[in-house]
Amino acid sequence: MKYYFAPLEGVTGYIYRNAYHNLFGQIDKYFTPFVSPTSNEGFTTRELNDILPAHNEGLPIIPQILTNNAEYFIRTVNALKDFGYDEINLNLGCPSGTVVAKHKGSGFLSEREDLDRFLDEIFSKSNAKISIKTRIGKDDPNEFYELIKIFNKYPLEELIVHPRIQKDFYKNKPNREIFKEALSSSENPVCYNGDIFNVSQYKELINECPNLECIMLGRGIIANPGLIGEIKNNKAADKATLKAFHDAVYTGYKGILSGDKNVLFKMKEFWFYMIHMFAENDKYVKKIRKANRANEYEAVVSMMFNDLNIEENNLRGFK
Repeated sequence: MKYYFAPLEGVTGYIYRNAYHNLFGQIDKYFTPFVSPTSNEGFTTRELNDILPAHNEGLPIIPQILTNNAEYFIRTVNALKDFGYDEINLNLGCPSGTVVAKHKGSGFLSEREDLDRFLDEIFSKSNAKISIKTRIGKDDPNEFYELIKIFNKYPLEELIVHPRIQKDFYKNKPNREIFKEALSSSENPVCYNGDIFNVSQYKELINECPNLECIMLGRGIIANPGLIGEIKNNKAADKATLKAFHDAVYTGYKGILSGDKNVLFKMKEFWFYMIHMFAENDKYVKKIRKANRANEYEAVVSMMFNDLNIEENNLRGFK
C-alpha cells in the first residue's frame, strides 16, 4: 500500500511537512496546498516558500495547481519543472464556495466540455506527469459516470478520488459504491481519499476494495500523526513523539513568522486537529483558544502534555 499526505490549506505547509517527515515518515508522496496562478507570472511569496526545493529536502513533493485556464496551468508547470518537479497535481476537488463560484476546483466538474478541452490542451502541450485529485461531481454522484469517460481519454499519472460531491463539503459519508466504479472503470491508477480517521475505517475500506493500492490521508493523519504506524505496526504514537512533533512545528513557525499573534494563529489551527489525540481535553482546548501570548500558550501546552493521556480506544484522532 502507498500512503499519500493530502494538502490542507493553512496547515500542511513546508514547516509542518518537514516536522512530520522527520518524526513519522512513511509517506510516499506529499501534496502541497494548491498554487493558484493568475495573469501575473510567478508565484506569491507563500507559494514560492512552500515549493522551494531548499524547504523540502528529502521529501517526495507533488505540487498542486488550482486553475481552469490551460495557459496558466502550462506556464506554472514549466516554472515548477525548473525547480526539478516532474509530477504535478490538478485540483478538481476543492469544495470552497469562493473557488467553485469561479468554476475552479470541484466547480470545474460541472463544466464537462470545458474540462475536456482544458485537459486536451494541457496534455498536448506539457510533458510533465499529471495526476488529478477530484470529487465525484458537483451536484450529483452520477456525474462521475460522465467524468470518468473524460479522465479515461488522458494518460493520468494517477486519479485520486474523494467520493463526495462538492455540495457535501465534508458532510455525509463518502460514496464507496461510486469509488468502486472508479476502481473498475478507470484506465489510470486510482487512489482513495476520504474519512480514514482510524484503523477500523482503514480495514473497512480494504475489505470493500481489496485491490486498492493507494490511500491519501488528510484530516485523519493531521489529527493522529501516528495513524500509519497504527495501520502498519499496530503501534500508536506516544506522548514524547507528539510533543517533539509539536515543538518542531512551533519552533519552525517562530522562525518565519513575526509576533505571537501570527504564530499562535497557526498553532491553534494545528490543535484544532491534534487535540483529538488526548482524552478529557475540553479544559485545555479552551485555554489554547484564549492564549494571546507565547508564554501563556507554552504553559498550557506543557500542562496538557503532563496532565493528559492519549485516548486509549482505537477511535483516537479526528471524529
